[in-house]
Order: sequence, then structure tokens, then C-alpha cells
Amino acid sequence: MPLFFRKKKPSDDSKKRLEYQLCLSKEAGADDILDISACELTEVPSTALSICKVLQKKVFILHGNELKALLPKGCSITSLATLKVLDLHENHLTSLPEDIGQLKMLQVLNAEKNQIKVLPESIGDLHLLQTLNMKSNLLSELPSTLGGLSSLRTLDISENQVWELPMALAHIRTLECLTLDAAQMTFPPVSICSGGTEDIQRFLCAGIGVEYCPPSQYLLPVLENDRGLLEDDCVDGEQDAWQNKFQDYAKRKEQKQQEKLEFERRLEEEQREHAHLLHLNNFRKDDILQSVRQEQERLEQGVSQQQRALEAERLRLLGQLKLAENNLTCRIAHLLQENKSQKKSMEFLQALEEDRIRLEQLTSITQEEANSLRKKEVAAAMQQMLSESYSMHLLQEANEVRRHNLVTEACRSLESLDKKFDQVLSLQQLDKTKAIAHILQEEEMQKAAFQALQLQKDSMHGFIRSQIRLIEAELMQLTKLEVKRRNLDTENLQEILSEQRVALTDLLQQLLKQKDQREVELRHILAELEMKSESNQQNYWMIQYQRLLDAKPLSLRMQEAGVEQGLVSLLCKLSAEHYLPVIAHHRLTAEALRHMTTADLAKLGIREVGIQKALLSWCRTQEVSPAKAAQPADAGASPLAPSAPPLLSPETQVLPCLPGQAVAEVPSAPKLQDEAPGSSECVVCMEIQSQVVFLPCGHVCCCQTCSDVLQSCPLCRSHISQRVRIYHH
Repeated sequence: MPLFFRKKKPSDDSKKRLEYQLCLSKEAGADDILDISACELTEVPSTALSICKVLQKKVFILHGNELKALLPKGCSITSLATLKVLDLHENHLTSLPEDIGQLKMLQVLNAEKNQIKVLPESIGDLHLLQTLNMKSNLLSELPSTLGGLSSLRTLDISENQVWELPMALAHIRTLECLTLDAAQMTFPPVSICSGGTEDIQRFLCAGIGVEYCPPSQYLLPVLENDRGLLEDDCVDGEQDAWQNKFQDYAKRKEQKQQEKLEFERRLEEEQREHAHLLHLNNFRKDDILQSVRQEQERLEQGVSQQQRALEAERLRLLGQLKLAENNLTCRIAHLLQENKSQKKSMEFLQALEEDRIRLEQLTSITQEEANSLRKKEVAAAMQQMLSESYSMHLLQEANEVRRHNLVTEACRSLESLDKKFDQVLSLQQLDKTKAIAHILQEEEMQKAAFQALQLQKDSMHGFIRSQIRLIEAELMQLTKLEVKRRNLDTENLQEILSEQRVALTDLLQQLLKQKDQREVELRHILAELEMKSESNQQNYWMIQYQRLLDAKPLSLRMQEAGVEQGLVSLLCKLSAEHYLPVIAHHRLTAEALRHMTTADLAKLGIREVGIQKALLSWCRTQEVSPAKAAQPADAGASPLAPSAPPLLSPETQVLPCLPGQAVAEVPSAPKLQDEAPGSSECVVCMEIQSQVVFLPCGHVCCCQTCSDVLQSCPLCRSHISQRVRIYHH
């Protein structure tokens, strides 16, 4: 059984009924009745008490509620002083007010079906009370003051625990109907109680030594006064006056009988009028309730329509989100599958690259290369490469110093930054000829320029960088999608997004390790070249720089320049630039490829099935036309310009395929069509775009400045072990 109960709130219908009845009782021309029954009240409203007091209501109906007390705390019973009828049946009352005797005008008190245990002593002061109904309560005895109810005509104490009647009931000479449980009575005996009200009253009158008279003789106060005069005359013992008085009494009795009949007739007419008014009141009440019910039904229909519209909109949004989730899941799964399938191809390309570097290292610098050295052009290229690298390094260093110093000492940082920028400007204003002469003399600067160009020209390092940019973009799209899903309270997506983010994070860490490993390998190759350089060899690093620029023979480069531009673009998209010398050597065109098969391409050295199918499908889409003449190279192009293929955007980059697989594009996260403004902003300052990938969680949600002071991810609260900066282009 619960120890505490929640307080029941009245329903909307009960509240509306209460408000309507209170408003109706305040209207001009309203009757003397205040009916607030069946309103689920736990206490009488103070407004109702004020209405009874100000408007002097005669009838107060409270049945069918949940009242535990007639008056709330702090209220006086004098507010109900004008009441004639008080109906309290079917409530939870445990007692009546102790000062209920102040209701001098009360004629009818109905407290049936409550939990009243004791009647107050002051109830005997209700001299005008005619009806007292205490049926179905918990009464165990009746107070002796009950004999003061001189006008009481009906008393109902049935279905209680009353076994004895007080002798004071004999003083109620107007009692016409007494209802009780005769079978359980002990005083008067059961035989007397079974005889009816008259037998009970005769028994009680005999008990106190009073002569019993019928109640009809005491209905009017005038008759009571006359009876008092007759008793006084009897005491004096004047026998002569007794006869005259008796005759006058008989005449007056007959006159009072006629007045009684007239009074009963008027009472019956008033009761019929009252019943008619109650009928009209109930009819009007039913009409108002019907109109209120119709209005409520109309409002419920409108609310249901609005709810259906909102539900349809929610289902549409969920469908769109589910479609985007499925697309994202397929793309990420495809990306992971392609990454696994490319390992063998990457190892093969890495072996070819190592063989090519070893062959170049083993090749000695001939006298012809030394004579053909274009010192000024190579020195200018070195100077430009070093100046750009050094300027970028100085700018990055100045940016880092300024950002840290702004947090600690703003004034000192301004002075130091001014000095550093003055140093950068002074370096940029150096005389070009002096810089070239200095580069020719300084072998270390030539070595640094060669190292920077080697890192830039390395295809494997570039491929890893492009893959890192792709994964960074995927992680950024995943973070945006997760923030949007979190705003929509979709919990079922969290596990899927978490698995995808973990997979992409692992892949990003793997590529970062491969990038660092590739840089270490390139530095190792540079160290081997430095060990093999002869002490008497002049311009060693400048010759190596020029060799890296002119990596291919002039004849082969001229042959490659004659290859169709569409075929070159296709090889770049397929990341198969290493097959360009093969196609240039055999002078393959679209017309020649139309007559070849996969076996013919395998004989030429193109053994990857995906690239074979891509070449054959490309040649079928081209229009049939005679072979174009080889176009000469652009005369304005610098011979020292690097011949690296153009970088593709992450959305259109195509990965090389393993033998037996078709060409597949790198999937990217779907772009959010309905992306809210600022969804890619930093979640801490909400001003700068997100620039950092947190590892190992993989969230992209903070800028560079805010990420430095964070130890845990603001989205998932996981510890940050590594930060990867994203450079937006």
C-alpha cells in the first residue's frame, strides 16, 4: 500500500461547471440557489462563501464532491448565516463545524453518505431546523442538545451505529418522522422502535413524565404559545375559566387548522414553483454544457489535425535522415573496403618508387650533366623554394609565438612580433643576385632546397596527404551530421555514427603514421645521397636538383606531350600516371585502343584490370576521328617547372584499383542540404570555423585556439591524445 497519494486534480469539465455556476449565481435576477455539486472539490472555494454572504443565498448545494471539511481554514460560518437549505450528502466529511448553531435560519440539513462520527453540541441551537438527514454515517450516539430542535419534523439516523436514543428527543413535539435501524436498537426496545415514530415518542415522553401530544398541534409557533397559556391556567386550578378557555381553544384550533391548510397550499405551490425553476435551471445548464462540449470537440479535432500534421512532418524528416544515414554508411563502408584493397597496390607503387630512387642514386653525375648545369636557373628555383619555405616557416613560427604570448603577455608579444616581422621583411628584401651567389656557395642551402623539392615531388607522400584530407573532410561531415542528429533527439544513430567515426579515426591515424614513415624514408635517402657525394664534386646538390626537375629524358617527355589530353586526364584521375611513359612509347591513341583487348594491354605492361577496363570504356565513348598530330610543347613553359599532375579535389579523386576490381571513387560524407548556419563553427567560441580533428574520438568541433586549452572532447568527453590541424583551402 503506498504511503503517499498524489493529489487528484479536478477535470476540465468540473472546472468549467464550477466557473459557470459561480458566474450564473452573480448575474442580475439570479435565484437564491448556489449549486456547485459534482465539481470534484476538496474544499469549498472562498468565492462561493463570499457569494453566499453578499447575495444572501438561501440554498447551498454541495453534494457529489470530495469535501473533508465544510469550511476552509480561516473562514467563518457567519458567511452562511442566511442559508435555509444546506445539502452536503455524498462527500467525505468527518465532522460538522462546532459553531453550526449560528445558522439560525437553517431549515434543511442533509449530510447523508459521509463519515461523520459525532454531532456538535451547538446543533440544538437550530430552532428553525425542520429536516435533519444523517443517514449512512459513522454516528455512535446523539447529543442531548438535540432536544432543542423545536421545529424538527423529520430525523433520519439509519445506517449508523446508534443503539440508544437520548431522552431529550421527547421534547421535540413537532417530530413527525423518525427513521432508524430498529433491529439493532437497545433503547427504546426493538418492539417499541418497530412501532414507528408515535410509539417511540410516547415511550420517551412516559420516561420523562410528560404527556404525549400529536405533532400536528405544535406545527405553528402560535399554537405553542397557546399551549403554554393553557398549561399555566391548569396550574392555577380555576375550573370556571377552564371551560371558557377550552371553548376559545377549540375555536382557535379550528381557525389554526384552516390557516394550516392555507399554509400547506401555499407551501405546495411554492414547491411546485421551485421544482419548475429547478427544471428550467437544469435545462439551461444542459444547453450550456452541450455548447461547451461541442466547443471542446471542435478544439480536440483541431488539435488532432495539428498533431497529425506534425507527425507527418516528423516522419518525413526521419525518412530524409534515414536516407542520409544509409548513404553515409554505404560510402564509409565502401571507403574502408577500398582502403583495404589498395594496400597491395600501394606496396607495389612504393617498391617501384624505391627502385627508381635507388637507380637514380646509383647513377653517377657525368661530366655532361655538370657542363649542362643551368646554374642561374637552378639557383633561382632554389632561392624561390627556400624563400617560400623559410617565409612559411617564419610565418608559422611568428603565428605560434604571437598566439601563446597573447594569452600570457600581450604587450611583450607585440614588440617581439614586430621584430620578427621586420626580420621577415628584411629577408624578403635581399638582393636577388646576392642570394643566388650565396646559394651557389652554400651547399647546405642547396641540400635543403633539394629536400623540399623531393618532398613536394614525391607521389607517395602526395597520395597520403590527399587521403588524409579526404578522411578529415569525412570526419568533419560526420561531426556536423552528429550535431544535427543530436538536435533532433535521434538516439538510434549514435552507435552507427560512433562505429563509423572509430573506423575513420583508425584510418586517419594509420595514414598519419604512413606519412611520418614516408618522410623518414625520404630523409634516409637524402642521407645516403650525402654519404655517396664526392668531396671534389662541385655543384653536387644543384645537379641533383636539376635531375629531379628533369626526371624524364627529353625524348620521353616529348612523346608524352604528344599523348591525347583526354587520355592524360583519365590516367590522372585513375592515379596511374606511371603508365604514361608506356602509352607514349607505344603511341597509343583512342583509335588504337578501340581495336585492342585486355590481353593486348597486359602485353604492353598494363596489367591492372580496373585500369584496363577504364581505358577501353573511355575509348568507346570518344568519337571516331583521324589521329591527331602531336602538338608541340608550350614554348612559354619553363624547362624547370615541375611536371607533377594537378591535384584533384577530394570529392572527385579516384583511387587506383587492384587487379580484378573496377574503378571506384573515394566516397565522401554527404553534404547536408538543410545545414543550419554555423553548424561547422567552433562549439566553444562559436565564432571561428572548426579546424582541428581530435584523436582518438575523431570529432571536428573546435578551432585551433580553443583546442589548445582542452583536455577532453566537448562532444563526447573522451580524452584527447592527439590533435590534427585541418588547413581549409
